[in-house]
Amino acid sequence: METSTEGAAAGRGGDVAPVTGPVAEESPAGAEGAVAPVEAGAGEATSTTTSTSTSTSTSTSTATATATATATATAADGAARVAMAPASLSPSRASDFMQCPLLYRFRVIDRLPEKPSAAATKGTLVHAVLERLFDAPAAERTAPRAKSLVPGQWERLRESRPEVVELFADDPEGERLATWLGEAEQLVERWFGLEDPSRLEPAERELFVEAELDSGLRLRGIIDRVDVAPTGEVRIVDYKTGKAPRPEYAEGALFQMKFYALVVWRLKKVIPRRLQLVYLGSGDVRTYDPVLADLERVERKLLALWEAIRLATETGEWRARPTKLCGWCDHQAHCPEFGGTPPPYPLPVRVAGPGSAGGPVRGAAEVESGVPREMQ
Repeated sequence: METSTEGAAAGRGGDVAPVTGPVAEESPAGAEGAVAPVEAGAGEATSTTTSTSTSTSTSTSTATATATATATATAADGAARVAMAPASLSPSRASDFMQCPLLYRFRVIDRLPEKPSAAATKGTLVHAVLERLFDAPAAERTAPRAKSLVPGQWERLRESRPEVVELFADDPEGERLATWLGEAEQLVERWFGLEDPSRLEPAERELFVEAELDSGLRLRGIIDRVDVAPTGEVRIVDYKTGKAPRPEYAEGALFQMKFYALVVWRLKKVIPRRLQLVYLGSGDVRTYDPVLADLERVERKLLALWEAIRLATETGEWRARPTKLCGWCDHQAHCPEFGGTPPPYPLPVRVAGPGSAGGPVRGAAEVESGVPREMQ
C-alpha cells in the first residue's frame, strides 16, 4: 500500500488488489456491542466463512478452559439459555473482561439479554451502508448514493433484528426515527471527507478472521475493511461512528486494531503495514504502523487475560469492577454493586488452591479486581 504521512493518514489510499474472504462473529445473546453507547460491529456477511489455525496443539490449562462444558440456566425473563464455558476470545469480549469481569460473565456465560441501544444500532446501520456502497462501480460511489442506501439498510436491519424496532416504539409519528436516520446519513456523508471510495477496491469487507495460538487460545473477530496494495502491503481499517478519544484514552481502540493485526500475522505471516481508525463522529482518522514487538506484546497480554478468564470460569469468581461505564450497563439488577444478585452460576465449579488441578490461584499481587495486572 502506498503510504505517506498526513496524506495516508487522511485515508485516501491508492488502488488495491482484491482477494477473497469470509464473515461472521461470536457475540453473546442480545449483546449490542460495548456497554457504553458506541458503535456496534457491522453489516451482513457477503462471503463464505473460512478460518485457518496456526497450531493444533493445546496446553492442559487452555484445554480445560475451552472445553465445551454446557449447562442450562433460566434467565430472569423465564427463558432457558444454554451456558457455555468460553472457547475463544474476540476484541469486544476481551475489552469486556478488562472493563468488568462480571460483565464478561453475564454476556458470555449467562448470555443475559440486553436491550438494543440507539447509538450501537446506528453504528450497525452505518457500517452496513459503507459496506454495501462498494458493490457499486467506483464512479458511482458518491455521497448521495451512499445516503440513499440508509432507508433500505434500515429495513433490512429491522427484518434481521426485530428487537431494534422497540427503539422507536414510543414514536408513533416517526419524528425521532426521522431524526435518527438523518444523523446516520450525516455520518455516512462525513466519511467522504476522510476517504475517497472511488479510489478504493477493498480486498475484504466485513472479514471474519480466526487463528489459534500455540497455546491453544483461539482468537477471532470481524475486520471492517482490508486494503491490499499491489506490492502486498496490508492496511486494516475500522469505522467508528463515535468521536475520536482523547490521547490518554486512545489505547482501547488501538488494542482492538493490534488484536486484528496479531490474527492477520498469525494467519498470513504478514505484519499489516498500517492500522487505520476512521472516526465518523468527529471526522478524524488515526493511524498506527505496528511492528513485530507490538504484536508479540499483545499476544502476551491476551494469554495473561485468557488465564484469568480460565481461572474465573473454573472457580466461579467473577468480580464486578465499578467504573463510570456502569451507568450504561443493562445488568445493574444482577450486579452486587447496585444491590443486585447474579443468577446462579451455571457451570461446574472447583475449589481453587495451590494444589488444585490447573495450577495455583493467582495472588492479589498478580490480579486486581479479577483482571491481570499486566492488562490494567
